Amino acid sequence: MRLVEGKKGQTYTVKAINAEESLERRLRMLGLTDGSFISILGKKRCGSMVVKIRGTRFALGSAVSSAIEVGGETECRKL
Repeated sequence: MRLVEGKKGQTYTVKAINAEESLERRLRMLGLTDGSFISILGKKRCGSMVVKIRGTRFALGSAVSSAIEVGGETECRKL
């Protein structure tokens, strides 16, 4: 499933990033690696969202959130 399809208040495990090489490299430098947890804090209808990765909040556009494959839905532990 893609991150853009995720629900607000849920935590997912990153499985893969399917983006162009420069964007994928940048996301990995920010801590978004395979197996890391990503929590959706806020979401808009257009696909943009605010997420929490390794204790840091990021805003992602719909193109970026569509490129991230996730799995393993769980309730957010601590926002």
